[in-house]
This record gives sequence, structure tokens and C-alpha cells, in this order.
Amino acid sequence: MNANERRKLIIDILSKSEEAISGSELAKRLNVSRQIIVQDIALLRASDYKIFSTHKGYILNKANEISRVFKVRHNDEQIADELYTIVDAGGRVLDVFVNHNMYGEIKANLHIATRKDVDDFVDQLIIGKISPLKILTDGYHYHTVVADSEEVLNRIAEELKKKKYLNV
Repeated sequence: MNANERRKLIIDILSKSEEAISGSELAKRLNVSRQIIVQDIALLRASDYKIFSTHKGYILNKANEISRVFKVRHNDEQIADELYTIVDAGGRVLDVFVNHNMYGEIKANLHIATRKDVDDFVDQLIIGKISPLKILTDGYHYHTVVADSEEVLNRIAEELKKKKYLNV
């Protein structure tokens, strides 16, 4: 298999996957080194494929997904509920960011798509491995959320508004 065929296979594998796929897993499936996969991903990104890197692996942003940024505010005990609300309504949380007065925009990729992803994230908060960015801005923060349709994003907005998390 040549490099172009391999890159097409990478896109095919990522587009059919509902979860992130690690570089090691792609390398194993395609019988190449992980370094080759990293190079292929870089070239695919340069060719305008929207491939995101997460701590769990690579995710391909599908062409039919649309995004919206939500400004939210809540306390620490409501983090899981806020994220469950988004994923249960059909959204995927790409990131979290804050606008800090001194440092400007500070962003972290999340790529949360399932309740298990939420649970894993919250577990990291509980054991103190990570801290929420909202601590820098009195609880105010933003999430970029992707979904299959405008209707799904509207439903997410309504649910967040009902729970008083949404700041308009």
C-alpha cells in the first residue's frame, strides 16, 4: 500500500469511528510505525481534513457537523450535569475556554462525546490531576459544541437555559 492509499484508509477509519483512535492503534491496523501515522495526520490536516488530537487519540470532525459556542456558568458540583446535558441532547464538547483579563483566551481541548467521557473528565478533576479553567473567571467559561443539526444545538441551548447554566 502506498502513502496516499494509507491516508485514505486513515480518513476512512476515523470517519467510521464514534470514538477517538490512538496513533498506536492506527499504526497497528495499517502495519506502519506510529511516527508514520503522525506524519500522515499532519499531511491530512494540511489538506484541510479537520482531525483533532485528544489524550485518547485522533477524531475526525465530520463534514455535516455544525458548531456553536455557549457561554456558561455554574459551580464545581454542576460540572458533570452541564456536560451530561450537552451529550445527552446529542452534542459533543470540543473544548472549554475562558477570556482572562490579563492572559486573553485560554483554551483546552476536551472532545467529550459520551457520559463515560464526562465521568472520566470529572474523575480527573476529583483526584486533582486537572483544574477547571472557570476558576480563573468567577465561573464563566465557554464551550464549543458540535452536533449534527441546528435543531440539536437549539435543544442544547434550551436545556442549558432551563438549568440556568447558559449565560446569554
